[in-house]
Amino acid sequence: MPAVSTLDRALEYRCSIDLDVYDSPKCDRLATQAATGRHIRIVSLPVAAERAIAVRLCEDDYPGWLAVEDAQYLEPAPTSYRAPVWSAEEIQRHIPEVVAFTYHAMEHHDRYLWGGTVGPNYDCSGLMQAAFASVGVRLPRDAYQQEAFVRSIPLNALQTGDLVFFGTPEKATHVGLYLGDGRYIHSSGIEQGRNGIAIDILSPEGDDIARNYYQQFRGAGRVVASYQPQPG
Repeated sequence: MPAVSTLDRALEYRCSIDLDVYDSPKCDRLATQAATGRHIRIVSLPVAAERAIAVRLCEDDYPGWLAVEDAQYLEPAPTSYRAPVWSAEEIQRHIPEVVAFTYHAMEHHDRYLWGGTVGPNYDCSGLMQAAFASVGVRLPRDAYQQEAFVRSIPLNALQTGDLVFFGTPEKATHVGLYLGDGRYIHSSGIEQGRNGIAIDILSPEGDDIARNYYQQFRGAGRVVASYQPQPG
């Protein structure tokens, strides 16, 4: 495993354990997580007393900061990451497995974790990303990015496996997976959610939490492709 001084920006690395990736070089606020086996590129190395490495995750182009002590868990990747190519029809055949992943995640003791993409603790978009990644389909990281990535569909066309989005008129801030019969599964926070994974109804007839999300409903989309990283 390399020390920081041996890391090379020209190389691609692979995580040997699950790693936390932060939203600033302070490394005090989680941005995302890199599961074992994910590929990372070095953006810049620390200088002077800095204690963080600027990185970019290869599968979803997500930027962040890795604590320098975690450099020991990066190993040179034997091959560069190659994004899988999926058709819409192929993805639909795997939707039952995607749904099963979310149910399995809900069965385990969990709490909402901002930035969580590795079980048992997820944030909303992290759960969606992990569920689709479990069958080999890659999604962008954040809810608003996922909304922009999927194929928009009308509410009357919703089917199991579609993503439902919530937030403000300007931006999606929350996402769930539609299960059919007006239900969706999602990981919601403490302040206005259930502090973990739960199933709610997309209706004004639910409890206070479900009604609050329904009032923030923005629309829905279908996953018809796997994310392709930007070149360079």
